[in-house]
Amino acid sequence: MLYTLGEMAEKLNRSPVVLRGLQRSFKLPVYRGADYSESYLAFLDTVLALRTLNVAEKTLLKLWRIERKLMRMLHADTTGSPTWFLDSCGSTRNRKRRLLLSHFDIGTTLPSGAIQLGFAFSEPQRERFASRGMGEDVLAVLNLYTGLHNEISDTVRAEMPRLFSALSLSKWFGR
Repeated sequence: MLYTLGEMAEKLNRSPVVLRGLQRSFKLPVYRGADYSESYLAFLDTVLALRTLNVAEKTLLKLWRIERKLMRMLHADTTGSPTWFLDSCGSTRNRKRRLLLSHFDIGTTLPSGAIQLGFAFSEPQRERFASRGMGEDVLAVLNLYTGLHNEISDTVRAEMPRLFSALSLSKWFGR
């Protein structure tokens, strides 16, 4: 199913202005009409859920840059789609192997510090560096990702008591 910006705003209970701000911040493609996919909607939903859990947008932007870098290093763009980096959003299979924002499956449980370095999703282009050097770069980026993921986990855990408190207030407002 495809959505307009207005339909996504309604589903996410946010104004189109808020969604435009997220598109700008996360450098997402902007379309006219009903050209937004389910995965695009799922990405925005994930970002908004994490913001609700008090994760700073600055932190999410940093994580997003790292995730995109990891996906590029792993040659994840197999479709040539302008939204290739969002195409896994909403996937729920093998959740522990998926990156937090893009839901891209890196093939190993996260955060494990291990990744199959020769694992390319499309035919790799000729690299300037030896594969050993490239593998070390992937591990360094994965370590950055893991550190930031742990920071986000700590923020979410700290916010849980307030979330449950807010949910308990919802009984006053009916369904």
